[in-house]
Amino acid sequence: MDAADLPTVDEIDAVQTRIAAHVLRTPVFDWPAAAVGDAIGVPLALNVKFELWQQAGSFKARGAVNNLLALDDLQRQRGVTAVSAGNHAIATAYAAQVTGSHAKVVMPKTANPMRVARCQSLGAEVVLAADVAAVFAEIRRIESAEGRYFVHPYEGMPTLLGPATLAREWLRQCPDLDALVVPCGGGGLLSGMAIALRQIKPALKIFAVEPEGAATMGPAWRTGAPVDTGPNNTIADSLAPPPPASISNLAICQAYVDDFVTVDDAAMRQAMEIIFTHLKLAVEPAPAAGLAAMAGPLADRLRGARTGLLMCGTNIDAAGFAAHAAMR
Repeated sequence: MDAADLPTVDEIDAVQTRIAAHVLRTPVFDWPAAAVGDAIGVPLALNVKFELWQQAGSFKARGAVNNLLALDDLQRQRGVTAVSAGNHAIATAYAAQVTGSHAKVVMPKTANPMRVARCQSLGAEVVLAADVAAVFAEIRRIESAEGRYFVHPYEGMPTLLGPATLAREWLRQCPDLDALVVPCGGGGLLSGMAIALRQIKPALKIFAVEPEGAATMGPAWRTGAPVDTGPNNTIADSLAPPPPASISNLAICQAYVDDFVTVDDAAMRQAMEIIFTHLKLAVEPAPAAGLAAMAGPLADRLRGARTGLLMCGTNIDAAGFAAHAAMR
């Protein structure tokens, strides 16, 4: 990956300024090593960033708002569309609402009803499709027939610049971070953050964590090309985009990410319970994946390192959270 092709820190700052009216500067918290040790059995020095308190409930709002603000007035009048099982659809609905546009989002019929209702409450029209193939066929039809702009959930620089502002903001709040553990699905969060992190603090270690049942970017990162990983099977639906891995994000990950690890569903459920018990937060499986990796495959590698734990989203309802807790 040629660094000259990537946005500079000044450009990331410009995006942060542009979206500031519509996104929050989310807080951070030092989780003391002794308390972390009590929680997961490994005394790590953690700095937690609460992006789950972001507008629309996840980091996705940053990229979605940036996409909408980059459009001209005519395109915003035509509207936008997006595909997602939840977080990105909600974020796009929010971004359309606050920028004077309108959204039609396509979601699988298996999407959580709470997430569907959240999109509708933000003014979006929701189309439910039978499966992945039908979802993308409907998106193509909407783009062609209605002239709506497709807000990609994890590809394209307007989308990646959203999480780049997250990383920039975090390092201002906690400049002495030694490592970050970032959940990875399609790689938009990971790639966008890495673009900023490598320029601002090149020595910082960037570890990616994927669900064992939906690991696509990690195998591609190791082989240098997308790998046929088969159908997804994980509770972390927001970390389970359809394979293969994004080629554009793969190039950034290969240049800037130090390693990939995986965690299984049981480890994520346990981490969800730990986060609820010790931080009093009901999170979806994706942010729990980071803590699960810290307690498992990354435990020895993070000893002595001041590490960032990202609470990236919390679009889960009470019944869904209770169901996961009951399976522990």
